[in-house]
Amino acid sequence: MALTTLDPSTVPWLNLLSYFFGGIFLANAVPHAVSGMMGRPFQSPFAKPPGQGLSSSTVNVLWGFLNLAIGYLLVCRVGDFSLREAGDVAALGLGGLLMSLFSARHFGRFHGGNAPERPGRST
Repeated sequence: MALTTLDPSTVPWLNLLSYFFGGIFLANAVPHAVSGMMGRPFQSPFAKPPGQGLSSSTVNVLWGFLNLAIGYLLVCRVGDFSLREAGDVAALGLGGLLMSLFSARHFGRFHGGNAPERPGRST
């Protein structure tokens, strides 16, 4: 029994799926890498409890750059990603947007972003 490989030209949705997940990983890299580089602790999967407790800035830099590397592999090493192809950019952008919205809601619980104080209102 011979192993066969999928020809990306016959299954273009696999490339789009890869770009979508690449957008998720690239968007997830940003808050971890930035928080870590600023020397601030931030939630990560390695904290206790995972995703809620704080991890050190070093852990967040490493986690952010691992996400960056995975995003790079999914976008630049799968298929033939092109900024001139609307479908490629839409898949990448949608993944990044969804991850960003999820992160805003999830981390907003811990940092006050879901219910910001308004000027002139006392709580």
